[in-house]
Amino acid sequence: MKRLYFTKCLLLAFFVLTNLVVFAQNGSISGKVSDETNQPLPGASVSVKGTDIKASTDANGNFKLIGVSSGNVSVIVKYIGYQDLQKSVNATGDVTVSFQLKPASTSLTEVVVIGYGSQRKKDLTGSVTSVTAKDFNKGSIVSPEQLITGKVAGVSITNFGGAPGSGSQIRIRGGASLNATNEPLYVIDGVPISNSGISGAANPLSLINPNDIASINILKDASATAIYGSRASNGVILVITKKGTSGKPVLAFNSQFSVGQLVKPVDVLSADQFRTFVNEKANAGLKSLLGTSSTDWQNEIYHKATTTDNNLSITGTTKKVPYRVSVGYLNQNGILRTGNLERTSGALNLSPRLFKEHLKVDLNLKGAINNSRFANEGAIGSAVNFDPTQPVYVNSNRFGGYYEWMDKANLKQLAPRNPLGLLQQGENIGKAQRSIGNLQLDYSLPFLPELHANLNVGYDLSKGTGTVYVPDSAASAYRRYTDPNKIVHSGTNNEYKQTQNNKLVEFYLNYVKDIKSIDSRVDLIAGYAYQDFATKNYNFNDFTADNAVVSSPNYPFDQPQNRLLSYYGRANYSLMNKYLFTATVRTDGSSRFNPDKRFSTFPSVALAWKLKEESFLKNSSAISDLKLRLGYGITGQQEGINNYDYISYYNLGSNTAQYQLGDKFYNMYRPG
Repeated sequence: MKRLYFTKCLLLAFFVLTNLVVFAQNGSISGKVSDETNQPLPGASVSVKGTDIKASTDANGNFKLIGVSSGNVSVIVKYIGYQDLQKSVNATGDVTVSFQLKPASTSLTEVVVIGYGSQRKKDLTGSVTSVTAKDFNKGSIVSPEQLITGKVAGVSITNFGGAPGSGSQIRIRGGASLNATNEPLYVIDGVPISNSGISGAANPLSLINPNDIASINILKDASATAIYGSRASNGVILVITKKGTSGKPVLAFNSQFSVGQLVKPVDVLSADQFRTFVNEKANAGLKSLLGTSSTDWQNEIYHKATTTDNNLSITGTTKKVPYRVSVGYLNQNGILRTGNLERTSGALNLSPRLFKEHLKVDLNLKGAINNSRFANEGAIGSAVNFDPTQPVYVNSNRFGGYYEWMDKANLKQLAPRNPLGLLQQGENIGKAQRSIGNLQLDYSLPFLPELHANLNVGYDLSKGTGTVYVPDSAASAYRRYTDPNKIVHSGTNNEYKQTQNNKLVEFYLNYVKDIKSIDSRVDLIAGYAYQDFATKNYNFNDFTADNAVVSSPNYPFDQPQNRLLSYYGRANYSLMNKYLFTATVRTDGSSRFNPDKRFSTFPSVALAWKLKEESFLKNSSAISDLKLRLGYGITGQQEGINNYDYISYYNLGSNTAQYQLGDKFYNMYRPG
């Protein structure tokens, strides 16, 4: 009996202790991480010292650590560009604590992404600017380039217009070409993408969700961009998306609702002012054309436009594999009536570290579907020019009941069309799908840990389809026939389709070594890249609104394709942490060029002297950093050249370009 009683006591003590342990592990620490101006820091790392308990802050800087042992613990917060902060916290029960980080000395220890690698900001020899999520523009952001508008010196970003999803003109230190494109090269998670447009999308970059972007790095000068050779003359923009983080799953959701409106319409005469002017200045015939209505045509075509943007993401670690999964939905109306963009997007990142962290794996997958209705922007000019004394609608079945200028039974050919009719009587519908992804493997050799082998395999796939439909009752589609026996076919019902299939295979070796005996550091890269760009443009019959064939294409499709083969290398050398030297070289071979002149070499060299590290300035509190740089480089431009332009082809001249031989005129073939 005593033995049984003793056993029961042991079991009771065991259960009590177990409950105490469980209770002790159920504590949590939550709070917010902000910068020196009390702005939230998204993506900051928060951990409990000496444990595996970690978390990352969400878009609002909030975090929560779960399963913290009861008692005093040390919580460490880290964020790139800011000083680490450690606090002692009494984790009895659920505790709330806030952290305010201070910036590191002018963020010089910040690591910025450059072509094929990264460097500390203070060790750069070229002109590179990095903008992280903390500094991105806020508000209704639809396309990635809008995140950094006005943020980077020497980079001009001008929106093409107010249409939903419309693109921007980006110029890095001005334009570099008269005939070719002046758009920079975009590299998304290590995948250089084509600058060609996507059918069915106003802006190919609008198929990338800005909410998934962690940082945007801009390479400006030739010494920084020459590593990209024949595509770098307009600068390079490196886009890095958000990655998975260690710790418990963190769910983040943000939703935005915004309203846009026309700020300043074109200043035109009102209906009364217009009538007064005509009555004072015009003859009787023009006066008779005046109407009795008072129509503000710009008010008819513009309206207040709403935008909703919703994003959901979850980050964490499962079985030692950090991950991030996100979905987004955007619905943006244009201030010009009938304009709309609907985007559904998704992204997945897996970033495990295997074989005792010798192998780093990064899998990035992004996809989006854009459904667009493109408003007829010809209505803008028509609204400015149309007679304000005329009504919007008339009691007529012709032209959908919209008022139009008539010459007896026919439309006046040179008169503007009803602005609202241009918008409402026609549909230009586009659907664009795009997926960009890559698998990057970085392996540190066990017998030589300073040497890394990096393999990057990527793709960029897109498909664009759409239809343009204008009914035969629309004034914009009206056709006048003088033959009363001829069947009238009018309107438009046309289709378009395009696919793009771009592939990348890249491999490079990277050797980094600190040589303490001579107070030096070397960083060497040598690599190879192959890219294939294939596009297929489908050709369809042109139809009227009632599906009568207007014209037929000669070929069902066109399939332009080009390839780029590259070899590149870079050497960075630092002496005494004061004197920096960088040299790069890239050889590109493009199928766009004639076979005997297909390859070209693009070198660069740069020097930098960190004056702040010299003894006469090192202890100066007035100067935080001072560096002299000198760089030289050669970059190229292949985007302005069509795929087969090196082939001599001839076109038959038009009738307005005939050549006279004797008394006769002939159409001549002339070289392209």
